[in-house]
Amino acid sequence: MTFFAQLEARSREVDSLVCVGLDPDYKKTPVDRVVALNKAVIAATAPYAACFKPNIAFYEQHGIAGLKALEETLAAIPAGIPVIGDVKRGDMGNTAEAYARAMFEQWKFGAVTVNGYQGYDAVAPFLAYPENAIYVLCRTSNPGSREFQEQRLENGRMLYQHVAVTATAWAPNVGLVVGATAPAELRDVRTLVPDAPLLVPGVGTQGGLPDDVVKSAGYQHGKMVVNASRSIMYASEGPDFAEAAGRAARELRDELRAAAALPA
Repeated sequence: MTFFAQLEARSREVDSLVCVGLDPDYKKTPVDRVVALNKAVIAATAPYAACFKPNIAFYEQHGIAGLKALEETLAAIPAGIPVIGDVKRGDMGNTAEAYARAMFEQWKFGAVTVNGYQGYDAVAPFLAYPENAIYVLCRTSNPGSREFQEQRLENGRMLYQHVAVTATAWAPNVGLVVGATAPAELRDVRTLVPDAPLLVPGVGTQGGLPDDVVKSAGYQHGKMVVNASRSIMYASEGPDFAEAAGRAARELRDELRAAAALPA
């Protein structure tokens, strides 16, 4: 089963678009507590999660101890729940090949985020794994994204629009990263590439709204997942943190469902 088929099946099974980001904050969680935190959050949120998404930077910052924590975290995710590695790798030639081998053969992520700035040849090594998938950065959720992504090209399109159309034509296992903090651009991308799988970060702490996401991109199992990290993992910093994380994931699932039931 391909990654996107697995994601669609899981999303339908739990009727959820929620992607739970596993991004432990070093200021709040020392490395020796990361695994315990993640295991508790995974157990509490799994009933509501279409997928999980650890950002590798939050583990790499701790060196070998952090990578071991990532390894244990991945082992704790129940079989059948897809995992996206948020790695944003992007390079060329044998470097890209090494990144692809690392992400898909060593870490065994089902999908990864990729920076396509260098073009097709930098992404091609990831596409050599047809059972896996990539999400290419398109219109990201950070405020500075406009500096490059909204520059207009000679063909009349903005750069993010060109990325959306071009990257999704490379292979069927390509999706796009489009931030919830840019609902107009999210709607634009969905119009340009209506069948493209989308990874939508930025809901929660960054200020993106579930209603805006669904109104802009629809509610389709497997065609979109909506990520929340800090607002779920640290919904509470007290002894009830796991219960609070589960509640936050359930609430996001329900908010996305409710938005789908509203008039367009």
